[in-house]
Amino acid sequence: MTIRVLIKLNLLMGALITALLIASLIAEDFVMRALGVPPPFSNSMQFIGMRLIMVIGICAVPVVRFILTRLLMIVETVSTGNPFVVANAARLQKIAWALLALELTHYAVGAVAASVSSAAVPINISWGFSLTRWLAVLLLFVLTRVFEEGARMREELEGMV
Repeated sequence: MTIRVLIKLNLLMGALITALLIASLIAEDFVMRALGVPPPFSNSMQFIGMRLIMVIGICAVPVVRFILTRLLMIVETVSTGNPFVVANAARLQKIAWALLALELTHYAVGAVAASVSSAAVPINISWGFSLTRWLAVLLLFVLTRVFEEGARMREELEGMV
């Protein structure tokens, strides 16, 4: 249930970011003021950077959806009592790669923000290295191997019976 709600919220966030991007193209001055950028900077590279960050955010939506739908599939196999299947190992590996892509996207957003930020109008995005996020990626790759081995053992056990 929670994962299904997260899938819907992810799509909502994508729609809201898309609406902001469209609004920034139609009513640039209004959006700039709403984002707190003073009028002298309204045609600066900073606004192009902000739009690029919006585009990156929109591109992350399908990646997050991909992760959440694979996670939902894994949860469904757990509820049937059969989590150690080859399909779940493959799903975990795909989730790990997608999470790695999201982590790299995180750095892309930070790099864009840092390159267009100025003293007059700073873009404050915390985007530093996070050991926790990188450990999550690593642990997913390890968990993939655990599920592969568990599926192999289960198949061997069922073959013996």
